[in-house]
Amino acid sequence: MSNAIHDILTQYPVGDALPRLRDALSAGHAVLTAPPGSGKTTLAPLGLLGAPWLAGRRILMLEPRRIAARSAAQRMADLLGEPVGRTVGFQVRFERNISGATRIEVVTEGILTRRLQRDPSLEEVGLVIFDEFHERNLQADLGLAFCLDAAEGLRDDLRLLVMSATLDADARRIATLLDDAPVVTAQGLSHPVELRYLDREPGTPADETARAVRRALAGQSQDVLAFLPGAGEIRKTQRLLEGHLPADCIVRPLYGDLPFPDQVAALRPDPTRRRVVLATDIAETSLTIEGISTVVDCGLAREP
Repeated sequence: MSNAIHDILTQYPVGDALPRLRDALSAGHAVLTAPPGSGKTTLAPLGLLGAPWLAGRRILMLEPRRIAARSAAQRMADLLGEPVGRTVGFQVRFERNISGATRIEVVTEGILTRRLQRDPSLEEVGLVIFDEFHERNLQADLGLAFCLDAAEGLRDDLRLLVMSATLDADARRIATLLDDAPVVTAQGLSHPVELRYLDREPGTPADETARAVRRALAGQSQDVLAFLPGAGEIRKTQRLLEGHLPADCIVRPLYGDLPFPDQVAALRPDPTRRRVVLATDIAETSLTIEGISTVVDCGLAREP
């Protein structure tokens, strides 16, 4: 592990849990529970990369969403001072950035399922990480079942790590499924939060959110994050806000089908302007957005 990564680990809660996690994985599978913002998605894989039991094989990390897979790979590559596709790469639907030097691959659920169908033993992989496992769905459960089958019947040296921000109630059941694996917990950092409930006014979710954002900007000088049900509501809210914001503000949409450069612009702080990030629920647990001081939630979600 480089000195730079070691120094960064000391600044995040997951750094304190990493020695226990290494010990647990040296003997078999493990479960890691850590709250959002603790560094588990990007720092845990980097901290485990030099483990002796990995034996030079790759780490394969499952992310449930494309935007989270790309962003996690980009963040890890930035921490290493490298471009994506060298030590850290990713593969999502219609996009692949992986090379022969790649040691950490971040993939989405469908990619993992297809890879397991082609290569059930995952010969080049030493550790499979299931991140954000609380977002339970058929693809993630299927991938875990295939990996357990490979570890029990084909690869007794294959390690599995299940990570989640909200698995406390289910951690023991998941650990039992993983051959009674140990549960490692990383503590989070608590910050005071003030809740304000605004009166409902006539209008669509976009109208109400735009009014709430303008009110939030008037009361503070940092970035604002607003949750909306989908891309349509985000675009409508963006149109309502443009031309009605302070000169030092810029609107940044964030949803799955947005081009990757625009997603990166929404995630990274702007050195000269305040951001108003209009996001779907992707930003609830799958992503950590720096610099946010106020969150506006319209209270609606779109589900199949």
